[in-house]
Amino acid sequence: MNVSASPSSVTRRAFIGTAGATATATGLGLAAAPASAAPAAPGGGTGKGAAALSPFPLSAVTLLDGPFRANMLRTCAYLKFIDPDRLLHTFRLNVGLPSPAEPCGGWEAPNVLLRGHTTGHLLSALAQAHAGTGDDAYAAKARYLVAELAKCQAASPAKGFSRGYLSAFGEEVFDQLEAGAKPWAPYYTLHKIMAGLLDQYRLSGNRQALDVLTGMAAWAGARTARLSREAMQALLRVEFGGMNDVLAELYLVTGDPGHLATARRFDHDELFVPLAERRDALNGQHANTQIPKVVGAVREYEATGEARYRDIAAFFWDTVVHHHTYVIGGNSNEEFFGPPGELASRLGEDTCENCNTYNMLKLSRLLFLHDPGSPEYMDYYEWALLNQMLGEQDPDSAHGFCTYYTGLFPGSERKPKGGLGAAPGSYSGDYDNFSCDHGTGLETHTKFADSVYFRSEDALYVNLFVPSEVTWAERGVRLRQETGYPHAETTRLTVTEGDARFALKIRIPGWLGAQGKHASVRVNGTAAPGLGNAARPGTYVTVERRWRRGDVVEVAMPMRPVWRKAPDNPCVQAVTHGPVVLAGAYGDTDLTTFPAIDPGSLRPVEGAPLRYTARADGAEVRLMPFAEIHHQRYNVYWATPAPRRRPGLVAHYPLDEGRGTAAADATGNWPDAVLAGTATWDGDGGGVALDGTGGHVVLPPGLLAGLDAVTAALWVRPDSPVTNIRVLDLGFNRRTYFYVTPRTGAGRTRFAMRISGMEGEDFADAPAPLPTGAWTHVAVTVTGGTGGRTGGGSAVLYLDGVEAGRKDGLIMSPLVLGATSQNFLGRSQDTRHPFLHGRLAGFRLYDHALTAAQVAELTAEGRGR
Repeated sequence: MNVSASPSSVTRRAFIGTAGATATATGLGLAAAPASAAPAAPGGGTGKGAAALSPFPLSAVTLLDGPFRANMLRTCAYLKFIDPDRLLHTFRLNVGLPSPAEPCGGWEAPNVLLRGHTTGHLLSALAQAHAGTGDDAYAAKARYLVAELAKCQAASPAKGFSRGYLSAFGEEVFDQLEAGAKPWAPYYTLHKIMAGLLDQYRLSGNRQALDVLTGMAAWAGARTARLSREAMQALLRVEFGGMNDVLAELYLVTGDPGHLATARRFDHDELFVPLAERRDALNGQHANTQIPKVVGAVREYEATGEARYRDIAAFFWDTVVHHHTYVIGGNSNEEFFGPPGELASRLGEDTCENCNTYNMLKLSRLLFLHDPGSPEYMDYYEWALLNQMLGEQDPDSAHGFCTYYTGLFPGSERKPKGGLGAAPGSYSGDYDNFSCDHGTGLETHTKFADSVYFRSEDALYVNLFVPSEVTWAERGVRLRQETGYPHAETTRLTVTEGDARFALKIRIPGWLGAQGKHASVRVNGTAAPGLGNAARPGTYVTVERRWRRGDVVEVAMPMRPVWRKAPDNPCVQAVTHGPVVLAGAYGDTDLTTFPAIDPGSLRPVEGAPLRYTARADGAEVRLMPFAEIHHQRYNVYWATPAPRRRPGLVAHYPLDEGRGTAAADATGNWPDAVLAGTATWDGDGGGVALDGTGGHVVLPPGLLAGLDAVTAALWVRPDSPVTNIRVLDLGFNRRTYFYVTPRTGAGRTRFAMRISGMEGEDFADAPAPLPTGAWTHVAVTVTGGTGGRTGGGSAVLYLDGVEAGRKDGLIMSPLVLGATSQNFLGRSQDTRHPFLHGRLAGFRLYDHALTAAQVAELTAEGRGR
């Protein structure tokens, strides 16, 4: 018996580190492959960039009782329930065919341009359910759908559409797109239909589906071939899903080079060029517009063997997982990527769109198949699957309804539906809420089995710890996996049939490293030679031997709680147990900002795996796996205590250099500030002169990190009575800030602070604006709120050493602002606001609230100090 541990072939940052980031199929029973399975592609269909591993067909993997099978069964019930004629309704009307069916709602409504996309997802889900269960009812429904779509495609020319065109909306939409308009994602919708047809052919052997698909591909080829490269690149600025993905895969299936040529026309330079140069240019990009393009890049690598495609995909994955991923494995807020590392500062009820993670799982799976020496791909896959995707489905829904987003701002919730446009955490419905995430949910929960096991010629990979059976027909081997993971720390693999020599490769999760633990592997009750209790995290342990019926491998993965810091605020943390993110269960209690938790109070609930209690905001809160919290409010990220320090001056920028563009910090703690734009030194009295046209001072990032009490003070002379300018603005974005404005629309001087996702803001107003043309000393002191639902803390605004405004009972603490990245004097983070016209001098920042006497004393020192 040969036993070894295979380290990663590529050194990457641990995917679940302080960043807090760091997510597939089905089978109801063991069934033979469908009799009508698709034939092998010409030339084997492997292309020039063949993968190192192969997935097992869904028919070879059976899910056993557990949460994955339960989710699958709910979705399968919906697949049998749904009326295909309702989804065909707009396809038929589009080509003048009769349809008595009742229209659908949501994005499938007759007046919504994305109509038709769900039909594609449904075709994929039916194909997966058929392949995984062997139940012909799924294939029969799909055969009907495909046959009716073929009729619509055949009727298209009589309606004036080009040959091969198939959609639920008219072809004139593509004329508009090519003319420079931005209709809502027409190619995105076609991609979903084409992908569904391809799945029907590959998984259910439906030859008519391939015929319809090749007709659509020929239409797309002819349509795009007539465009110049410049015109095509302009067209690609509108979301087009994974057109390169499905067309490249169609090439791999058929060997027709025309499909590959069309696929490559959808290579989007705006995304691919910076990725090829290893540059993160994702800030401000719509996340799920980009991820399918990169999935397509892997397929294009498979088709062409060009390493550039592979490298684009690998760098994108590294970038998203390490710098743009929340603790549950999802990414984006309000569907957009932010700057790298800014996570706690960008939370809302619409964080982590589920489609994004669905596509990141596809990307991770493909990359691992090509690079099995990099276990972190499957580490991420498991993490996001367990914490986000498994929990997107309502366990109380007989039809497996899913949410669109997985909100992460404190007090977010997943709850019964309300139709399209309802609260972000609302579940979908049968017919009235056909969003993109409803569609990807159909696919996600019918393919949990497709990544549990992979194989090479002489090895079987165990990637996920899911109750299941796999049959390796070529080796005559059947393996059964029994586990309560992640509620249990062990998994048991038993050879139930067979007699063959091969290598069994078992993933040892990377999350063990964060716990300082190793896994143990035992074969037939004996520690595996050379490993024992030292199977290293982030590897695949290899046990090679002649396997016979009755052989048993047991893997133990010890779990304990780990607190994980947000990269942009080490005092905002999430807590995990093994691979599971724990969340606070808050019932009907709303939250306004991060609850303040005592990490030392975390205690396990005896006899209840993955259940804990802790003290937060002075009260006991229950914690449980995030994926299991439904129909109530929850919290994932917590405010933890600020580091202890002696009260002192954090930063002091006198702004008195008089030359150059650098302004030094007198404490020596921070880098220089920089005069930016049209800012100049004020030759009359010192300080910085700003002309209101773009001049400002840029302070270094991180000034507020770890501060639960703050005093900010400076001298200012506004020279124009303009509203919404900023004396200072420290934050991450226009929704996460700590600012002072000399004049609001109501004519008041205001201090305000807020964290993204919080309703309203904490503020303190003076009764009048700052005087124009006169120097005023402005200071604001803030003591920490408790960070949760009880409020606390105070903000006091001082003008010339005298209290001018106060707000007690603050919602938030400055502690939750974190290592602010955009820190300005004389300008707002919100680019819609005007710049300050006036003078600034003597900026100071303290890590405590000065008393009124201390502020008065500071004012008396004057601008020269």
